[in-house]
Order: sequence, then C-alpha cells, then structure tokens
Amino acid sequence: MDALTLFGLFAVSAMLVCYAMEARSPWWTLAFAGSCALGGAYGFLQGAWPFGLVEGVWAVIAARKWWGLRRGA
Repeated sequence: MDALTLFGLFAVSAMLVCYAMEARSPWWTLAFAGSCALGGAYGFLQGAWPFGLVEGVWAVIAARKWWGLRRGA
C-alpha cells in the first residue's frame, strides 16, 4: 500500500467514524466536514476528480450544518 492509498483509507475511515458519532456533539459534525475535505483532497490527488468534487460539496454542507448547530439554529 502506498502513502496515497493510506491517506485515502484514513480519510474515508474518519468520515465513517465522524458520521456515526455526529449525534453526540456538533464537534463531530465539524470533524466530519474536515474528513470530507480530506476525502476530496484524496480524490483529486489520485485523479478521480468527480469523487473529489462530491466530497468537497459534502464538506461545505457539513460545515454549514455545524455552523447552524453552533448558532443554535
């Protein structure tokens, strides 16, 4: 396994864990947004730009969700 594959495995695993823990705290939602951004970076780095683009959109959606939770909306 090369470094890029390990990075992708970490990013997607972090997404899974953070998504499962989201109900426990808004900070898990922020961590999910960050792990989606990492997943998007992995997608672009490995040449699968559609995956990278979708993960980037998910990162923005999750960050906006976190911002709303933080503000009490």
